[in-house]
Amino acid sequence: MTDSLRRMTKPAPGRVVIWGGVVLLLAYAAIVLWARYDPALIGQLRFLPGIGALAAVIANTSGTGGGVVFVPVFNGLREHGVMTLDPLRVTAASMGIQCFGMTIGGLRWTDRLLHQPAAAASASAGDAAVRPRDFLLVILAVLAVALPAMLAMQRLTMVDGQMILLGYKIFSIFLGLALIITTWTINHKRPERARLERIDIAMLLLIAIPGGALTALFSVGVGELVALYLFIRHYPVLLCTGTACVISSISVLVGSIWHIESGTMPWEIVLLAGPGAVLGAFLARPIALWLGAKRLKTLDGTWIVLSAVYLIVLNWVY
Repeated sequence: MTDSLRRMTKPAPGRVVIWGGVVLLLAYAAIVLWARYDPALIGQLRFLPGIGALAAVIANTSGTGGGVVFVPVFNGLREHGVMTLDPLRVTAASMGIQCFGMTIGGLRWTDRLLHQPAAAASASAGDAAVRPRDFLLVILAVLAVALPAMLAMQRLTMVDGQMILLGYKIFSIFLGLALIITTWTINHKRPERARLERIDIAMLLLIAIPGGALTALFSVGVGELVALYLFIRHYPVLLCTGTACVISSISVLVGSIWHIESGTMPWEIVLLAGPGAVLGAFLARPIALWLGAKRLKTLDGTWIVLSAVYLIVLNWVY
């Protein structure tokens, strides 16, 4: 009786993605109709959909940030006199794009959670099943702390963003290296953890505080830290990447409100990169599952290290 009730209340495969896609389409139409943007500038930025798709594949495959993909793009726009974005507007643009990409990605992973393969098939593939309770607990626990931290940081003024970024990226390098090392050493032969442990909830609550503040400053942070921690602790990809994408999605949706009210959202970039981000996010989940846990973790760790080094060098040069 209980199993029959669960089957009746569970949406059909792909339904939550369709519903979410319709809402995002309406939001996109509202931006086209009512937001202030320069049509002539949009013509100069017509390459952005491809960049948005690439960034979304990276972000929604790993659960970490794809915003570093846009850094050289924004630098190029400034150097060629097309569009000059200060750090606040760079963060706003990244948040606006992620509102589309991370939301579709989060819905895709949630749909996977609701329609996981049978236990026997998951076990034969080496993937532990994820309990919906654990999935929801991670998201609610992190957001309960991260969102207030993010909203408070958005309203602070005297903050040295460059120094915080430098420290954050140095820390990310250590986390990325730790992920690669643990993947091929202590976690190489061990089965994935099937149940969320209390110590991990406590650690996630601690991570959420700086994660929320970092998201306010750079549009990424909380999702990346959550994904890396859960990966290192050897939880299934669905729990690590899926919760990180949902957390990032809700964070940027809430964080974008402040930028819209402040008039710092560059709508031209959002209008062009947003649809590309939706496409990339839709493709990300099957790519992640195809890679498998070990290869995905190795690539994620490598991406985190290389992108962090790139941003540190860029910050040093400029």
